[in-house]
Parts: sequence; structure tokens; C-alpha cells
Amino acid sequence: MTQITKVPLLDLTRVEDDLMGELRDAFERVLTSGRYIMGPEVEGLEAEIAEFTGAKHAIGVSSGTDALMCTLMALGVGQGDEVICPTYTFFATAGTIWRTGAKPVFVDVDPITYNTTAEHIAAKITDKTKVIMPVHLYGQCTDVGAIMDLAKERGIAVIEDAAQAIGAQWNGQGAGSMADYGCFSFFPSKNLGCLGDGGVVTTNDQELADKARLMRQHGGKPKYYHKVVGGNFRLDPLQAAFVRAKLPRLPADTEKRRANAALYERLFRAAGVVSAEPTEVAPHEIGLPVRVQDSHIYNQFVVRFGGGRRDAVRAELGERGVGSEIYYPVPMHMQECFAACGHTAGDFPVAEKAAAETLALPVFSGLRESEIEYVVEQVVDILKDS
Repeated sequence: MTQITKVPLLDLTRVEDDLMGELRDAFERVLTSGRYIMGPEVEGLEAEIAEFTGAKHAIGVSSGTDALMCTLMALGVGQGDEVICPTYTFFATAGTIWRTGAKPVFVDVDPITYNTTAEHIAAKITDKTKVIMPVHLYGQCTDVGAIMDLAKERGIAVIEDAAQAIGAQWNGQGAGSMADYGCFSFFPSKNLGCLGDGGVVTTNDQELADKARLMRQHGGKPKYYHKVVGGNFRLDPLQAAFVRAKLPRLPADTEKRRANAALYERLFRAAGVVSAEPTEVAPHEIGLPVRVQDSHIYNQFVVRFGGGRRDAVRAELGERGVGSEIYYPVPMHMQECFAACGHTAGDFPVAEKAAAETLALPVFSGLRESEIEYVVEQVVDILKDS
């Protein structure tokens, strides 16, 4: 039996290995088609993503970031507008808002799911609020239904940042199918990733779909005739073909991630190191992620370490060959580029605590049980030394 000395946070070569035939076929199909911008591969993926998510329309775009940018532009967001979003998120959520000229209005997150709630959002709505942008963080949906009810009362649009949540659901509705727009990323590390950058926009509204398609191609319709200024947000047919090759495997890959997460939980609980409260973690304990919906897809498996020990635990894991990552060490309201928003440390305590305590452990679908056992053994050994 091979002695394990290293466990990567992610190894895409394992994930792609049994797909090599399909990926090569996809490459050959595009190469011989002569269609290298838009065309049938993009259209085919759009139809398949719409069916998979439960949305009526899907529009392939160049990245998850561009999906957000495209939808904000399609909704006419600009100077003088406000867009509400969580402060604990990936940079693109707030960065795209800023790029439109609008102001990102930050809200705190739920301490259990790390997602924002309708209650958080309601307190920040003003007459300048144009869009609400909730995030389905780490692969678990936020309660979009409650947010949509709130938004409809005020005449505000909602964009789901579902970059980490393809295949997740909230009460039976797919991520990206519940709001005015949904935005997904096909970044290679995602559960469904391409071999480069890519993304998709989803919507149930024909008019909104048409607006997103218009924005995707410089705002021109017909070609060379522009009533609005859009962007170059097109998805490459080659990346679309790669995603199409991988999409049929997504349900099985997701189940493997769920099985990996369940194994982590069983082993950590058997070791007696799991905190009773996932958000109040003693130095010798670990806080496990809480699944509030069975459809959690575990884009990341994020645990907590209390007592200011997270960074030391991570450093020690690295010494023992265990890959990990901090998502995200600095909330948006504390980023230097958003200083003009006027926030200081302490304004969003739940997000700040999560940023200081959370750590992602390996959970990708190609992970082996023996590797999970090794990770748990190392974490438990480190905690017992505290």
C-alpha cells in the first residue's frame, strides 16, 4: 500500500483523465467545423444548460465575471445606482458592480451558511437600489424565494451569483432559475469547468435573454448597428464543446463530492473533535460545514478553526502535504479599492469572523478515500497538540 504524503487541494488531471476521449472528440469537432466564434457548439451548450438548471434561456459568455457584468449592463445599472451584495464573496461580485459606475452596498452573511438573507438585504434598500445580487456561496443556495418576494415589493431586479452552485437547488428550484438572471462560471476549478475561462447567463424572461445576448456582442443588432454599448462577452465554441463533454458527468461528480463531504464528517465526528456549535469553535476543535439543503454541491468543503488558530493549522497542514485554501481572507468592505464606500473593521462582524476562521479542505471528485483519511488524521493530530 502506497504511503500517502501529499493530498492536493485540487488535481484536475484526475478529474479529466477518464474524459480524454470525449475532450479530444470535442476538439476535433470544433477544429473541423470551421466555426470558431459562436455557432452550433455554443447554441448546443446553451440548450443543455437551460434544461439542466431549469431556466428557460441560457446565454454562453466568456467568464463568470463577464456573466455578472453582462447582466448588470443589460439591466441598465450605472452611475447613481446601488447594488446590494454580500461582503463575504469572491471579488467579481463587487468588482463588476463598481465597474458599471454603481455603488456596491455590502451586507453581512448568515453565520451558518455564509449566504446573505432577505433580512440583511431589507435593511439596506434605498430609493437608489437597482439590483440585489445574492451569492450561493460554496455550493449551497441562499433563500432566493424570500429575496425575490422582497425585491418584487420594491420593483428591484435580482441577479443570482451562482458561480459556485451549478446543480444546487432551493426547495426544488435550480440555482440560476429563480431570479431575473442567474450567472455561472466554468472556471476550471468549478464543479463544471472548461479548459480555460467561460460562463453562462440564465433567465426565464425572453426580453431579458434578448438584452443579455445584445450586450454579449457589443450591443449591436443587426451587426454593426448599435443602439447601446455592450461588450465582447462571447463564449468560445471550443470551451463550449469541452463543457458539453463534461456536463453528462456532472451529476455523478457531484454525488462523489457529497460522499467525500459525508466521509469527512463521519471521520471528524468519530475522532471527537467537532464543535457543538459550528460558528463557536474552541482551539482544539473543528467546525464543519452545515448543509441546510440536500442539494449542496460542495464546490468547496469549508471548515472553521477557532482561537485564532486557522493560519497556524493551515501552515502545519502544508508542511504535512495537505493542500488547502482560504476563501476569502479579506471581505469586500475591507478591500483597499472599496475604501470610498466608507467601511471599517467591525462593520460586518459575521463576515469578518468567517474570513479569519475558515479554511477549505480538498473535496474534488477525484479525491480518494485514503486521502481523506490522511487529511483527517493530520487535522486531528494538529488539533490535539493545541
